[in-house]
Amino acid sequence: MFSISKLSLIKKTVMVLLALIIVFALYVMIVNRNSKNMTTRQKILKAVYPAMMWFTKLVGRHATAKFNSSVNPIVSVYTIPAVLNDGKQLDLNEFKGKKILMVNTASDCGYTDQYESLEKLYQQYKETLVVLGFPANDFKLNYGVSFPLMKKSKVVKGTDQNELFQWLTHKNKNGWNDKAPSWNFCKYLVDENGKLIGFFAPAIDPMSSEVLKAINE
Repeated sequence: MFSISKLSLIKKTVMVLLALIIVFALYVMIVNRNSKNMTTRQKILKAVYPAMMWFTKLVGRHATAKFNSSVNPIVSVYTIPAVLNDGKQLDLNEFKGKKILMVNTASDCGYTDQYESLEKLYQQYKETLVVLGFPANDFKLNYGVSFPLMKKSKVVKGTDQNELFQWLTHKNKNGWNDKAPSWNFCKYLVDENGKLIGFFAPAIDPMSSEVLKAINE
């Protein structure tokens, strides 16, 4: 049998937990007041995104960046075929003279809120930068963004790896980098001449100072 003091403690604990759940639910509703066509899980992930970004940077997980602007590619990125998510071919030659940020995206992931940052980045620098998203699933056709999204494909190393990610993750093609995506929303930056110059891990937001500095150089 529980004593009266223990029952009182349990009651208080339950009430505190219920209050926390209600407060968190209200917070999720406020954060997602303008969100449309998102699952409950996606809304929760969007709400906890700021805290998750802070924690992953604190522990150094998924927060690395690599740079190399001195090595020319062995294979030209402009020769690699690409397919948009509507099935149309995309000729990378049309982006010569612009930087290209290639990102393996996902619509049901803790970093999914980066879609908004990617769109903001694209809108801010669209005269000199193009963002290409490579979805890991078919949740939506465009997820509310205006930058090009590619056909669903695999970006991890293997026989069926997307050809552009083969180029991005093999130094015998891009000239120096072998770093494959560690998780969703890894970012690879190609310069105006088709040279791979940077890699940004998932916890580095597209609007972070590291990314902006590389784009503006």
